[in-house]
Amino acid sequence: MPGRLDLKTLESLIRKDEVDTVLTVFPDGQGRLMGKRVVGRHFLDHVAGEGVHACMYLFTADMEMEPLPGFRLTSWERGYGDMKLVPEMATLRLIPWLPKTALVFCDVYTEEGEPIEEAPRWILKRQVERAAGAGYVVKVGSELELYIFKETFEEAQGKRYHGLTPVSGYLEDYHILQTTKEEPLVRAIRNGMEGADVPVEFSKGEWGCGQEEINLRYAEALEMADRHTLYKHGVKEIAHLQGCAVTFMAKYSKEAAGSSCHLHSSLWDRTGKKNLFVERGKHNGSPLFQHWLAGQMAMAREFAYFYAPTVNSYKRYQSGSFAPTRIVAGRDNRTCGFRLCGEGNGFRVENRIPGADANPYLAFAATIAAGLHGIKNKLKPPRLYEGNAYADATLPQIPKTLREAIAELERSKAAREAFGAPVVEHYLHTARLEQQAFDRVVTDWELIRYFERI
Repeated sequence: MPGRLDLKTLESLIRKDEVDTVLTVFPDGQGRLMGKRVVGRHFLDHVAGEGVHACMYLFTADMEMEPLPGFRLTSWERGYGDMKLVPEMATLRLIPWLPKTALVFCDVYTEEGEPIEEAPRWILKRQVERAAGAGYVVKVGSELELYIFKETFEEAQGKRYHGLTPVSGYLEDYHILQTTKEEPLVRAIRNGMEGADVPVEFSKGEWGCGQEEINLRYAEALEMADRHTLYKHGVKEIAHLQGCAVTFMAKYSKEAAGSSCHLHSSLWDRTGKKNLFVERGKHNGSPLFQHWLAGQMAMAREFAYFYAPTVNSYKRYQSGSFAPTRIVAGRDNRTCGFRLCGEGNGFRVENRIPGADANPYLAFAATIAAGLHGIKNKLKPPRLYEGNAYADATLPQIPKTLREAIAELERSKAAREAFGAPVVEHYLHTARLEQQAFDRVVTDWELIRYFERI
């Protein structure tokens, strides 16, 4: 039976040899799933109650898994000790695209049993707790875009990711014919996610050659982050199994549209049944919504790193590309950084700043922290914008580079108040090291431009 599992059902499946492997996973700083494959019977006998160990260096390594210096959390000097992965059993589910496999998300603790606050899942949990303390349930939706290529991941790597072949030769936004050609993979993704209890609403072609968007159902923030992460991971696995490659880079080519992670958010009452952003007779939302929106806008620059965590992220912000460049809000206006959309209980704000490379736990946490900042300080947003925000030079800009985003986060008192200084310093250090790594590289662009003609 597809979908969520409880421990009793998992035990039955393992005893009948219908499940033999349990993935115990957690999101790292980049939003990737890390963890161990545990033999089913060992999971039942030990891991379900005691957890499993992993090296704490996983929160101080870069994309290449290189341990990086200068972190307070752990280091060579501190011996890179262990941490404990404790399963959150409510997240246990089958993974239909892998044979006899289940998966459970874990929270991470020190050996002394203290939460590792720098871990993305804990960062989001803390913001969810803050919202709950104020009487709110936060619901979130993330729209992820991706590109599909005919090459396998290994072939793409062999080409150094140059000259790849998208599955479409033309822009396919809403095209049914072209997406029919992509349907063997995309259908497998939709159905696989449904089987893993990651509910899908629809898929569609996007504004790029070989670009697709698969929308997941709106959910409470932590649940949505888990779904988002499992979806992104699963897409890569299913693509690999079908002999093709995908990328969630924010901007894989200067000629191609970027890939976004449009982030929708709203506040609900404690029952989760009433959208508190809705007020009868007010087309543009309740006073609470106005404060939430104002907080999003006020913190957009200071929290930009949590929406755009790589050097590549900032290449996506180009005029006339459907990616935003200005911190401004409009009603159903896709030239704005923030778009008001939906009706009734579906009324929400869409933050168009995050790219598909965002870590959802950090992006959602930043969204909640920004909104609560606006509510606490009773901020009011400017009037809704009408027209082409790309062309208005008077509007505040989204940071143009990772370096600029780092500087904004460095000066942010609101970030330290919301997340705590150790968390902010951890991710500032991560960001600075990423910038330094890029600064040392001689790019193809430099060679082509300067080798002969300088």
